[in-house]
Order: sequence, then structure tokens, then C-alpha cells
Amino acid sequence: MRDFLSINDLSPDDAQYLIAEAVRLKRELRDNPARQRLALEGRTLALVFEKPSLRTRVSFDIGMYQLGGHAVYLSPAEIGLGQRESVGDIARVLSRMCNGIMARVFDHATVTGLAEYATVPVINGLSDLEHPCQALADLLTLHEHKGLAGHKMAYLGDGNNICHSLMLLCAKLGVRFAAATPEGYEPLPEFVHAAKELGEVEIVRDPKAAVQDADAVYTDVWTSMGQEAETAKRNEVFPAYQVNAELMRYAKPDAIVLHDLPAHRGEEITDEVMDSPQSVIFDQAENRLHAQKAVLVWLLGTDAERLSFADTPLAPSA
Repeated sequence: MRDFLSINDLSPDDAQYLIAEAVRLKRELRDNPARQRLALEGRTLALVFEKPSLRTRVSFDIGMYQLGGHAVYLSPAEIGLGQRESVGDIARVLSRMCNGIMARVFDHATVTGLAEYATVPVINGLSDLEHPCQALADLLTLHEHKGLAGHKMAYLGDGNNICHSLMLLCAKLGVRFAAATPEGYEPLPEFVHAAKELGEVEIVRDPKAAVQDADAVYTDVWTSMGQEAETAKRNEVFPAYQVNAELMRYAKPDAIVLHDLPAHRGEEITDEVMDSPQSVIFDQAENRLHAQKAVLVWLLGTDAERLSFADTPLAPSA
């Protein structure tokens, strides 16, 4: 049994396999959706939410449906992780009824606690430390539009959970990574160290230096859910890191623009850039569905349903 709590749970071959499998599933959904509905026929996934989400809920729910399985949504009011009932007891109960658990939580310790007591695979749908499912969709999008190995991803803003997972996955897939963050908002040193052991990673202050010759420019909100008390302070610190037309001149002329959404237009990204031909943000949003379906088949499918990495090489992007 495997869990998917962190990008560190993937080997480089695992990461390549999941991107390739997402490409295959995306194509199969168009060409042979009936075959795809056999992949997880009769299997169930519990969706445990402490934080609300549009993309996480819809992509996992619809993903299970398209794979022939069923998802059960559990709201904060229904489950009360660690309050109404202990994390361990919830994990044990869900393991008796479901084939897998997806959890979107505030504290990373909650998702690791679920994994400790569950006897079925646990997927991190977001925690304060990582957002690994988002990173897979991000690199799937980069693969489709540019390719992976040797290309450069620039990230601007808060060194948060998005930055951690994106940095680690870029390093595993041979994508050069540069992040520009204000002082005091850098990614955690343990994530930087782990990524630098795997690939080419640079953390800088100057957003222009990070974006220089980038193939992709990525940003995220300045204030994440649960940080609302810091909004005023962050709004003073981050404007220099806004992705706008002037900053995009330092990237390659055909660079793509990424954002994990929801976006605060006029703050971390301008309308001009978000709605430009360079923006692939809504391709990226759709790819949450395809990347997460690859994770679901990898974790919940039988050995016969999983394709080996050797059978599904990651072909160059078109």
C-alpha cells in the first residue's frame, strides 16, 4: 500500500509515470471513455475537507466517476477532524468502508496522522506544507506546452506549500527552478535542501532575476486561507512580485503563465497577463482532473490496471 502525502513520496520514475499516465487518461477520456470507466469500477474514495475548494472537490469527485468509482464528500461539519472524533478513529472507520481517503487540511500533521492509522491509501489534497496534486497538474501543463527536462520554471511570491511541491517535482523531472520571494517568506530550508540535491534550484530576492529566460512563470495568492490576519502586512511586502506585462518581458517571448487559482486579479497577477495568449491557467485547472486520475489509478487500481513506467514512456510534448 502507498500513500501520496508529499512529492517526496515519488521517485523520479514515479513522477514520470504519473505525468505519462495523466496524458494517457486525458487522451482516453476523449477517445474511449467507456473503457476508462472500468479502471476503478466499484471502488470508493472518501473526500475529507477542512478547507473548502472548487478544483480539489470537483476534480476528485468527477475523476472517480469517470474511472467508474464513487466519491463521498465529507464536510468539516460532518467529520470534525480531531474535534468531534480523533484523527486515528476517523482513519480506522473510513478504512473499513472506503478504498482510499483524500484529505484537504490545515495542518500537515493531520494528513500524516490519517496515513498512520488508515489501512487504505491516503492522498494529500492540500496541507500547510505541500500541495502535491497541484504540482502534478502544473508539470503536466508544462509538459503539454513546452516539455520538461531542461526548461525553466520561475515562481514568484510566497514560499508556501505550492512552492514546496512545485520545487521538488521540478527537481525530480529535470526542470530548472527559480523562486523569487520577499525576505522572511522563503520556502522552508528542508524543502530547498531536498530539491537542490535532486536538481537545479535557485532562491532569490529579485523577481526579474528569477524570471530571466524562463519558459514558464508561476504565481500564487499573497495571502493563503488561514492567513487572513496577515493580509495588510503581506499587501505591503508583495507588490514588487506581481506578474505583469513589464515583468514578463524578462521571460522568454513565448513563456507560459501559470496560477493554481483562485486568483486575486490586480494583486499577484494582472488581468492583462491572466487573460493573455501566454496564459495557460485554465488548461492548468483542467489538468487537476487528469493528474489526479493518474494518482487514483496508481493508488487504488490493481496491478493489472496500472501500466508500468516502461510501458508508458513520457513522450516529448508536441
